[in-house]
Amino acid sequence: MPLLVLAAISAPAQQKAPPTPAKQISNTFAYVNKNILDMAQDFPAEKYDFRLRPEMRSFGEVIVHVTSGIVYAAKKGRGENVNWDEIDPKAYTTKAQIVGLLQKSIADANTTLKSVPEESFTKNLNPWLSVIEHSGEHYGLLVAYYRANGMVPPTSRPQPKK
Repeated sequence: MPLLVLAAISAPAQQKAPPTPAKQISNTFAYVNKNILDMAQDFPAEKYDFRLRPEMRSFGEVIVHVTSGIVYAAKKGRGENVNWDEIDPKAYTTKAQIVGLLQKSIADANTTLKSVPEESFTKNLNPWLSVIEHSGEHYGLLVAYYRANGMVPPTSRPQPKK
C-alpha cells in the first residue's frame, strides 16, 4: 500500500511542466511564420502579382508587408528604437527575392527571440505578440488569395498518415 501512495504522489511530479511564456511565444512565432513561408514558397510565381481587388496588395506585396512586421519584431526585440518601417515591395519584384527576404527576416527574428532573456517575457510579450497577431491576420488574407485562385493552402491539404 505505501508503494501505491508513493506512486500516486510522484506521478504528477513526473508530468511535463507547461512551457514558459518565452517558449510559448517562440513556438507560436515559429508556427505562424512557417505557415506563411510555406505559402510564399508554394504559391505560383506567375500569380505573385494577383490581387483580390485592384486597390488591394498583390500576393507578393502581402508577403513583403508581413515581412515588415517580422523585421520590426527583430529590431524592437533587440531594443532598437524603431518605428514600423514598411519594406518597399517595389524593391522585391520576383518570387525568389520575396521568399529570400522572408526567410532572412524569419532567421534574424528567431536569433533575436532566442537572445531575449526568459524573464522579460513575464513582464512584456511585445513586440512578439502583436507581430504574431499581425501575421496571423494576413495569413487569413493569404488563404483568400489561394481560394480565389482555386488552390488549397498548404495547411489545409490532407496530411499523410504517420
